[in-house]
Amino acid sequence: MKLLNYTSSYFIGLLLIIISVWAIIFYFVMLDEIYDSIDDGLQNSKILIIQKAANDSTVLYQSSFQEGNYAIRKISPNEAITHDDTYQDTTLYMFNEEDYEPVRMLRSVFLLDQQYYELSIITSMVEEDDLIEDLLYAILWLYLGLVASMIVLNNLLLQRIWQPFYKLLRYLERFQLDRPESVRIQKTQVEEFNILNDTISKLLQSNINVYNQQKQFIENASHELQTPLAISLNKLELIIGKNDLTETQLTGLMTVINNLERLTRMNKSLLLLSKIENRQFQDVEKVSVDKLVKNLCDDFKDQADFREIEFSLQIISPCEKHMNPELARIMISNLFKNAIVHNTRGGLISINVNYDGFSISNTGIEEPLDSGQIFERFYKNNTRVHSTGLGMAIVKSIASLYDITIQYSYRQQQHHFNMRL
Repeated sequence: MKLLNYTSSYFIGLLLIIISVWAIIFYFVMLDEIYDSIDDGLQNSKILIIQKAANDSTVLYQSSFQEGNYAIRKISPNEAITHDDTYQDTTLYMFNEEDYEPVRMLRSVFLLDQQYYELSIITSMVEEDDLIEDLLYAILWLYLGLVASMIVLNNLLLQRIWQPFYKLLRYLERFQLDRPESVRIQKTQVEEFNILNDTISKLLQSNINVYNQQKQFIENASHELQTPLAISLNKLELIIGKNDLTETQLTGLMTVINNLERLTRMNKSLLLLSKIENRQFQDVEKVSVDKLVKNLCDDFKDQADFREIEFSLQIISPCEKHMNPELARIMISNLFKNAIVHNTRGGLISINVNYDGFSISNTGIEEPLDSGQIFERFYKNNTRVHSTGLGMAIVKSIASLYDITIQYSYRQQQHHFNMRL
């Protein structure tokens, strides 16, 4: 939900509550004013009727409401003493409506010529159900009008006010550390937007500087490490080539060479991981995964034959993916290497390719690996101490770069890696 619509939904909900409370209060206030006005009218009618009765005694003989809006009857002094003016709501049959309608009645007592009389006066009043219905419709139309006005206001005025924010948001969506662009700050009259633009500009520039420094450091460190490692390996190989070394010395030198070679591989793998995570492989093209898998089967056939491992390749349908071709080859090669290195002699590697991805399965240790750790850096099982533990981390990093889903499972005594492209 967009920011404007999100805030509008709160305003609309709050407005509904406020108008509802206001309508209830307004209804009772208006009803009180109506009663006050009607009661004042009844009091005025009472005075006029008493004055008329003093001048015209025939008024005292109207004992029902059939001839007018008042009725008079004689009462005893005892009854008159305990009688006060009272107002009450009641109903009266209206011939024009042919139904009982609500009326307001005033009952009062007056003294005329030493005789007490009870005076009852009625007047029509607004029906509460009609009043509530009319008020409800009025409030409903008011609420709809305010909501419509708010929506129009958001789409026209507020959206224009928030335009610098949305421009900055669109820029951040396109921003890439490896392809930085200067933040085009749009000065506005809103101080908060200017502060936001300046802050983000400084933050992005700081990240760009840190990224470039790290990138340069990694490249320099990797390059500087490769040279002494290569020199050390060459010198050790020359020393081994001499015939005056004992078996113990040769064993020690071979251990050193193996460690240096492992360090060289680790250095290359870490550099590759850094380049992948920094998105330094920008070239993207359509890669034929089925053809790449078939070629890699031929490339790794000699290693598989050496360990008496059988390849089983099944291409159900062509498979294509837009990605960097070098990274595609590295990703699938690492899966092949993993399947061969962690296999058993005389084992099996099964590969299936279809239109939406491929899977590779291999025999190996007869227990599942830790699916939560297998794609982490430096994860190794105890059977391969010379492994760098970075191969599957590289696979996961490349897969994440191109939104490829990779899952590990263990079933039927085989380790399965399934990739959805």
